[in-house]
Amino acid sequence: MTPPQRQRRSPGQQPSAASPAPDPPPKEGEIRNPERLFVIGGEGGGERADLDLVTLIVALAEPPVSATPEQAALLRLCVAPLSVAELSAYLSLPFSVVSVLLTDLLAAELVQARAPIVRQKVADRTLLEAVMHGLQKL
Repeated sequence: MTPPQRQRRSPGQQPSAASPAPDPPPKEGEIRNPERLFVIGGEGGGERADLDLVTLIVALAEPPVSATPEQAALLRLCVAPLSVAELSAYLSLPFSVVSVLLTDLLAAELVQARAPIVRQKVADRTLLEAVMHGLQKL
């Protein structure tokens, strides 16, 4: 007995009734189930922490037993400082949902929010001179 053969379809052709077509994969940035985000983030009607995309988050404790899977994942990821944008990308969640989760973790004092490290706009003159002299000696 030979296995059944797959049939090609043109883009406009409707699938046959015998074989239902699978849902197309979601496009980048498209969310398949918005109700899931509401369940993860809760109502979010309360005050949110003042976070932006470059705020660094560091875990202060291990995930408690009462933490949701998303909160536990955030705490495991934040062993080393990570920005909110990185956390959002790693968890494939929108920034707004991650900020609600982080607000809950900040209120429970499980994470700490730090301002990003700002580099000096103008380099130190003595450092530049030392580099220049070092290059000239080569």
